[in-house]
Formats: sequence, C-alpha cells, structure tokens
Amino acid sequence: MNQSPMPSTLKTLPPADQRQLMDIARESSFPQGARLFEEGGHADRFWIIRTGTVALDLHVPGRRAAVIETLGHGRLIGWSWLFAPHVWHLGGEATAPVRAYEFDASVVRAMCQEDAAFGRHVAEWVGGVVAHRLHSTRTRLLDLYAPYGSGSAL
Repeated sequence: MNQSPMPSTLKTLPPADQRQLMDIARESSFPQGARLFEEGGHADRFWIIRTGTVALDLHVPGRRAAVIETLGHGRLIGWSWLFAPHVWHLGGEATAPVRAYEFDASVVRAMCQEDAAFGRHVAEWVGGVVAHRLHSTRTRLLDLYAPYGSGSAL
C-alpha cells in the first residue's frame, strides 16, 4: 500500500516505521451503525480512519452505553491489540460511513518482536493514545455521573 498518503496519526513514528506499517495495511470500510468491535471481545486488529467517524463507548450497567469519544480522520482506532490479554476495553461504532486502513494485530506484534526499535516506537505511539483515551474517559464519566461534572467548564 506504498502509494497511499501517510495518515497523520503515524507522523509521530519515524518515517521507516511509518512505511513498514503502511506496507501491511489493507483498506476496509464500515457502513454507518456498524459495530467495529465490542467491549470484552478479542482485539485482533486496529484501524486508522481515512474518512468517517467512530464513536468509542463504554458499557454502563443499567444504562445506555456512554460515548467516551468520537474519532475522525487520521485517528487510531484500537489500542487493546498491543497489550495482553488483547481484549477490547471499549466498544466502537461507525457514526458515519467509515473508510480506514486496517492492520492485523498479530502481524504488527510479530514485527515489534523482531525489531526492538520498531517495537519501542509503536509502544510509545500507542501508549500516547492510551493516555489520551484514559483522560477522555475520566472526563466524560465525570461529566455524565459526577454531581458537578468534570469541572472543566469552570
């Protein structure tokens, strides 16, 4: 897939690592309303959005799933594939038709094992996404369920 433009989310990786990932990318698409993955399911792939949007949601017992964040162009969908036990921590649903680059998690994990520098770069990239999602999750849950929200509007 060398001729495709480099997704902006990959620009935090060194150029050689960007090319390595894009070489194994395949194009995929999802109609509006499609579930890409379910919380608790096996995380065996990840995506980078080309067009469309995906809502990340969290199961809340006795309530409708809480949308944590909506992601669009250039954003990484999924981080659970990198860390054992490779189970989705959130769910994901296309809120508009999605075209994305899809990556096989087992192939990328094998690449990380074979090349320590590549593996470190991927772990740092995905770790940054995890930190951002954790913050977004905390803020959203406080907004929904805390008596005074997250306090971010003060």
